[in-house]
Amino acid sequence: MNITGGIYNGRKIKTPDEKIVRPTLSKVRESVFNVLYSLIGEFTGKSFLDMFGGSGIMGLEALSRGFSKSVVFEKNRQVAQIIKSNYSVLNLALDLTIGDSIKLIQKREESFDVIYIDPPYMSGIYENILEWIKSDDKTNNSVIILEHVVELDFTDFEILKQKKYSDKYLTFLHK
Repeated sequence: MNITGGIYNGRKIKTPDEKIVRPTLSKVRESVFNVLYSLIGEFTGKSFLDMFGGSGIMGLEALSRGFSKSVVFEKNRQVAQIIKSNYSVLNLALDLTIGDSIKLIQKREESFDVIYIDPPYMSGIYENILEWIKSDDKTNNSVIILEHVVELDFTDFEILKQKKYSDKYLTFLHK
């Protein structure tokens, strides 16, 4: 898998076994950052949280494209080692926390400009994530991006943009 834009464009990264994670396709990653640019403008000085890290590609794309800070959460320790390796190869500082994403975000004090949420599709945790976003003041100014295949209830949210890629949706939200 290759980084699709920015200063590390074309750099190859390692990916975990596809039985464990489902890496975001390059055309979807490009779309995420194109839409984000249209929504928030320059990425300099902005922060990006990837709540379900996988290979770490979304955080790497964010840093490559100019985000000042990227934070990654990952539950699987083996997968977290691959993320560490991918950041190390590019000599990038890594802010990685291993554990349950919902519990981790509730403990963090800071807010993020962008929160990217791509959990395992059939995990049944989308509702919990949306409830957390609704109730947490730290998300008031965040652009929330959900990658999902199931229909979700976005009551209480403003849908900024929604795109469909075969069986999956990318939904950009604001509270």
